[in-house]
Amino acid sequence: MLDALSLDQLRTFIAAAEEGSFSAAGRKLGRAQSVVSQTLANLEGQLGVRLFDRSTRLPRLTEQGRALLADARVVAAGVDDLKARARGLAEGLEPELSVVMDVMFPMPILTEMVGSFREVFPNTPLRMHVEALGAAVGPLLDGRCRIGVIGTLPDIPDIMVTEPLVEMPLVMVAAPGHPLAAHRGIISRRLAKDHVQLVLTDRSRLTEGRDFGVVSSQSWRLADLGAKHAFLRAGFGWGSMPRAMVEPDLAAGDLVEIQVEGAASKIGMMAVYRRDAPPGPAGRWLIDRLRRG
Repeated sequence: MLDALSLDQLRTFIAAAEEGSFSAAGRKLGRAQSVVSQTLANLEGQLGVRLFDRSTRLPRLTEQGRALLADARVVAAGVDDLKARARGLAEGLEPELSVVMDVMFPMPILTEMVGSFREVFPNTPLRMHVEALGAAVGPLLDGRCRIGVIGTLPDIPDIMVTEPLVEMPLVMVAAPGHPLAAHRGIISRRLAKDHVQLVLTDRSRLTEGRDFGVVSSQSWRLADLGAKHAFLRAGFGWGSMPRAMVEPDLAAGDLVEIQVEGAASKIGMMAVYRRDAPPGPAGRWLIDRLRRG
């Protein structure tokens, strides 16, 4: 009997659980409530378990129903992935590739990849956007970009697929004349918070009101990494930067590396794309090339 299970039954089960009623599930699926009820009754008969408690005004998931709901979602998502990947293969090479990059991604790796991309895919225009933090996810959600390369975020929308790429070294720095620059050894968070911290931020709703690595009670928030770099060199505060970007400043003595208690020394970069719009051949090549560094 279990071999007769259908994807339609599983989607109906998921819709009823998420919508909270059979009538609402019917509206979502464009079906009559009676069809939803019959579909679920047939599914329960095939599984041999009761998925919903119908003794109350609104059906409630049983313990068995809650346990099987997660499995149903995995199966449905797997089929969606299969269909999306097949559609991408059928479409062939992308006519163009739009990518949104996190401003923190190492520029040498990016420029080397772009140079190689032009040689391998000379007839595929590459359109590049640069954003910070959660703002790098926005162009993926609204369909402006096919692939995103972002730093580690605590919350990634469920409709996204992520693939790890590289780990990027970070360094805390201050100008030579800054009070923290004269400190030897590890600087306590208590001491660091008494000085202005320059923080990279964005205006996206995904990270609205969220702080990443903020220690100081006094912070200046900048949406542009270049401005943050210039402010650090000018001695307006202290903060973290991609090590590769400030290596010349450290070598020339224009910036000084400082050690702040609990500060992150690296950030994980990842490729991200919508589950229903996986990368085609050019996009897959780009991800694999960035992963090699």
